[in-house]
Amino acid sequence: MKKFLTAAVAATLAMSSFGLASAAEAQSRGHHEHRQNGHDDRRDDRNDRRDDRREWRQDARENRQEARQQQRAYARWQRAERRYSAGRYQAPRGYQTRQWAYGQSLPSSYRSSQYVVNDYNRYGLQAPPRGYQYVRSGNDMLLSNSNSGLIAAVIASLFN
Repeated sequence: MKKFLTAAVAATLAMSSFGLASAAEAQSRGHHEHRQNGHDDRRDDRNDRRDDRREWRQDARENRQEARQQQRAYARWQRAERRYSAGRYQAPRGYQTRQWAYGQSLPSSYRSSQYVVNDYNRYGLQAPPRGYQYVRSGNDMLLSNSNSGLIAAVIASLFN
């Protein structure tokens, strides 16, 4: 029984090493066949990756161009097409009239009823979205979040 078991283990080892050798030989033979045809798969992979990078750069460039065009369009949208007469403006106590920009936050004193504009139809404006309000600051109209004061839009020179 021992002899039979030893012979079986030896045969298994011999077959597995033969299988490894034939697999390695086939792999090296296949590699040489590609080189003999003047064609290397690795070179194709590098070229494909290079093409992918070029396409990605082109897409990124187009996205930046679109973003710049949208910014320009947004800047035109911010300018008032018509100017309106309104009462005299007085900045909140401790503040001076200044130019506000998108993304800035208004102090809470600007969110009082004295500066909030509720008759926006009179100035050719649409109703503000829920949670937003129009606020006058100097000759400009600001669309800001009513809770945080974050400015969503600036309509420059709406008032005389």
